[in-house]
Amino acid sequence: MSFEKLDALGHRLEALEHALAILGADEATHMAVGGGEKRAEAMAMLAGMFHRQATAPEIADWIDAAEQEPLNEDQAAALREFRRQYTNMTCLPSEFVERQTAARMRCEQLWRDMRARNDWAAFQPALENVVSLVREEAAMRAEALGLASYDALMEQYDPGNRVAEITPVFAELKAFLKDFVPQALAIQDERLAKRPLKPLSGSYPAEKQRELGLAMMAAVGFDLTHGSLSVSHHPFCGGVPSDVRITTRYRTAEFLSALMGTLHETGHALYEQNLPKQWSHWPLGKARGMSVHESQSLFVEKQIGRNPAFWRWALPVVEAHLGESWTLDDILPHVHHVERGLIRVDADEVTYPLHVILRYELEQELVAGRLEVAQIPEAWDAGMRDALGLSTIDNPADGPMQDVHWPAGAFGYFPSYTLGAMMAAQQWAALTKAHPRADDDLARGDFTVINGWRRDTIWSQGSRWSTPELMERATGQKLDAGYFIAHLRARYAA
Repeated sequence: MSFEKLDALGHRLEALEHALAILGADEATHMAVGGGEKRAEAMAMLAGMFHRQATAPEIADWIDAAEQEPLNEDQAAALREFRRQYTNMTCLPSEFVERQTAARMRCEQLWRDMRARNDWAAFQPALENVVSLVREEAAMRAEALGLASYDALMEQYDPGNRVAEITPVFAELKAFLKDFVPQALAIQDERLAKRPLKPLSGSYPAEKQRELGLAMMAAVGFDLTHGSLSVSHHPFCGGVPSDVRITTRYRTAEFLSALMGTLHETGHALYEQNLPKQWSHWPLGKARGMSVHESQSLFVEKQIGRNPAFWRWALPVVEAHLGESWTLDDILPHVHHVERGLIRVDADEVTYPLHVILRYELEQELVAGRLEVAQIPEAWDAGMRDALGLSTIDNPADGPMQDVHWPAGAFGYFPSYTLGAMMAAQQWAALTKAHPRADDDLARGDFTVINGWRRDTIWSQGSRWSTPELMERATGQKLDAGYFIAHLRARYAA
């Protein structure tokens, strides 16, 4: 049977994915400095093997034939995802992929150097080449998928998400935040005037922070027999579901950034560890997309890790590992600090979406050809001044050069960050409606019911549904900005 051939293919591809994922995680954490060249050769060889096997011409015939076979519900869903994966992997000519890969690598390497020099003029030609190729990619994907150009790019990261549905939601959120940010800052100033911020001691050895992180990971549900915690320059979640590799970084002057980074990556890891194991070798068994993945990480970091109820349980754990006693009133101003800033990755949960929405708006203009690369600095500056009252016109390093996404050609990715935050808030609202005592559970350090709801509604579904369908089935509603807005009001203006 043709489906059996696809099933066998899935096992082969899963093995190659496993090897690539573990090699990639090791490269970022434990590989010796001199191992880079041979590691790159090995990974390139494996990536080539994966691509050749995943795009073999006969797969199209197998998929067509399998559609005529008697399949059960899971197999039929798997077949849809096999077709989606195959279409997305074969709609770009190999010559184009090679040309685009070379342009991306050159631009990303130049970006590292030129950002350090704050030199937009020297960086611009390389980015122009990348954007030109992104427009070509968008056109080819749009034709193959029957979608608008930017929707075709987003489809690579979030199947089912469309500009027509996202833009009104982002517009509502943006309008709210432009008024709410000054309000939240004023309330914060008023509170700090009454009760000054208790400073951190500035003495937090990395090993003690690591032990605290491991304790928190285990408590919220991370399976330490199928995963580990390491150190890297930038926190990430990698590896494979049976061996999830998460990392963080430590600053001995404070502990919250490492702890929140660890909780964030643990959220990603919980999703991976709880995907349906019986589907692991099918595209159906993979995580649905980047915004769903981000919703799971932000759920742990924001809905749980910055929840006052969580800190009622967590403060004694922090004291046991770091030797410092804090009250809830001492720690929450640190946990909930709001500040306007230029850098997206350093932003708090109130200002962060404004950074993302700016990029989402500019990306669409760039892909459509209504904005040229030479015009980005002025457009970026205008957007930052409008959203946060900050100018970047003479500082492109902290403006349009701050992210690696555009040099790397990752257009259509940015929306997932804020979509994930909104989805996490909506999921929390649905969970607490079904289980009103969730905060009481957090205060006791009991995550059983919370994780059970997430396992049933999100984790166990793999890629059975599109992103919008998964959200509606989990929460009973389409994505609604109102839940995230209500979350921010309750936390920062109550």
